[in-house]
Amino acid sequence: MGLLDRLSVLLGLKKKEVHVLCLGLDNSGKTTIINKLKPSNAQSQNILPTIGFSIEKFKSSSLSFTVFDMSGQGRYRNLWEHYYKEGQAIIFVVDSSDRLRMVVAKEELDTLLSHPDIKHRRIPILFFANKMDLRDAVTSVKVSQLLCLENIKDKPWHICASDAIKGEGLQEGVDWLQDQIQTVKT
Repeated sequence: MGLLDRLSVLLGLKKKEVHVLCLGLDNSGKTTIINKLKPSNAQSQNILPTIGFSIEKFKSSSLSFTVFDMSGQGRYRNLWEHYYKEGQAIIFVVDSSDRLRMVVAKEELDTLLSHPDIKHRRIPILFFANKMDLRDAVTSVKVSQLLCLENIKDKPWHICASDAIKGEGLQEGVDWLQDQIQTVKT
């Protein structure tokens, strides 16, 4: 970033750009969450499963987010690691109503955390315990326990209960992520 770019960010004339990876198993609600975070006039009406990945943008009060929405289907998860170096933060979405696949989500999270491009970085991780509106959903505390999040000691993390369709819990998560990105060097 050049001197003028830094100055414009400091003066609030330009928002700092950050790259965020949005990960999680298929059908967890990643694309719906990202869609809901965009301005209402830029939101898609029809959400389709992501094949491979897509790139979306949205802004918060002080940051401009470029989000890599990565497919959670098994055959595409090996693509995630190609984007780890560029990521400045991670949003990890979990379907809180799918207890059977919570084990798979934990395995993917463990693989992510042990990857050389992530392991030694203090990259903030925001967890969305999504689909809280469903009858079989477990609490965000239970999701945290099932994923063993208390074992993550070297990275800032936060979990939010969310309902992506209604947008509930999303702003709380983005506010936390924004604060972390502004204070943590990745």
